[in-house]
Amino acid sequence: MWNKKTQINVIKCRSQTGLKTNPTCCAYSRDGNLVACVCFDGSILMWDHRKAFVNTAKVVRKAHESQTETSCITFSYGEQMLATRGGDETLKLWDLRAFKKPVHVAEDLFSRYSTTECSFSPNDSMVMTGVSMRKGETEGKLMFYDKNTFEKVHELVVTNSHVVRSVWHQKLNQLLVSCGNGIVKAYYDDKKSFRGAMLCANKTRRKVREAHTAVGQQIITPHALPLFRKDRPKSLKKQMEKARQDPVKSRRPELPLIAKGQGGRVATGGGTLSSYVIRNLGISKRVEDDQDPREAILRFAKEAEENPYWIAPAYKKTQPNPIFQSQEEEEGDDEEPSSKKPKV
Repeated sequence: MWNKKTQINVIKCRSQTGLKTNPTCCAYSRDGNLVACVCFDGSILMWDHRKAFVNTAKVVRKAHESQTETSCITFSYGEQMLATRGGDETLKLWDLRAFKKPVHVAEDLFSRYSTTECSFSPNDSMVMTGVSMRKGETEGKLMFYDKNTFEKVHELVVTNSHVVRSVWHQKLNQLLVSCGNGIVKAYYDDKKSFRGAMLCANKTRRKVREAHTAVGQQIITPHALPLFRKDRPKSLKKQMEKARQDPVKSRRPELPLIAKGQGGRVATGGGTLSSYVIRNLGISKRVEDDQDPREAILRFAKEAEENPYWIAPAYKKTQPNPIFQSQEEEEGDDEEPSSKKPKV
C-alpha cells in the first residue's frame, strides 16, 4: 500500500496451508475501511484498515475455482454487498453480514481476458459484467442482473469481438466498454445520464473544405507567343493565395501615410483635409492655461485708446466730447440714483 510518494504497508496473502499465494485483484470499500482481494487459490481475503494488517477480518476459502484468475472484486454503494468476477465463468454476489457462502451465482459467463470487470449500477439495483466470445460465436455482450433476485434483466450486444473491460460510472451514469478489436464504446441515456459523452454526441461534424481543380484536356505549347499562351489550371487554394496578394481583390485597407500626402490625402493632421484644417485652427487659436486673463485684456488698452472702435464711434455725432459724472456730485448726493431705487 502506497500514498502519493512512499510505501506505507505490505500485506502478504496466505493460502489455507499457510503458504504464500498471489493476489489477482483487489479493491477498497466505499468508506475506505476494508481492503479485499481474491487470490490465485480462489480465496477472498479481507483486512480492516483501522487495525494492523496481520490477521484477516473476513476470509472465504474456495470462493472461486483454484488456479484461475479472478479478474474483479467490487463493493456495492450500500457497502453491504460484494461482487466477484471469476475466471471459472461465474459472477458471484456476497453479503458481508453472512460471508460464508455466496447469495447468488451466475454461471456460463465465458471470460477470455484477466481484466474482465463487474460493476454495480449507480442506484445499486443491478450488477453488470462483460462476456467474451466462445469458439463459433460472433458477438461480445454485456450482461445485466438484478441484485435482489439475480435474474437476467438485459443482454446488450456490444460488437463482433470480445469485451475486454467495462465500467458503469456512478456520477455520469454511463457505460464505457473496450473491445478486443480496439473499439471503445460509450452508452448513455438522454434523460438519466449527465455530461461525459453527451457533451460531444450532439456536436455537428465540421465540413471538410474540398479543393476543386479544373478537369479538362490541356494542350501544352511551350514555344507559343505570350499572347496565345494559356496558363496552366491552378487549384482553388493557389487561386485564393494569388487573390490574397492582390490589394483590389482582397480589399486591403489604405495604408497610413508616412511623410508626404498623395491622392488628395494629407499626411500631417489626419487622413482628410477637414481634419488638417481643424487641427491647424486649434493650434493657431490655442489659449494657454497659465495665461492671466487681465494681462491679456490690458495688452490691447493702448490700441483701444488711440483707435477706438466699439463705443466712441457710436456717440461721435450726438456726443463728440464724452461727459462723465464728477466725483463731487457722487459724494454730495445722498439719495440713491433712480436706477438703484426699488420699484413700488
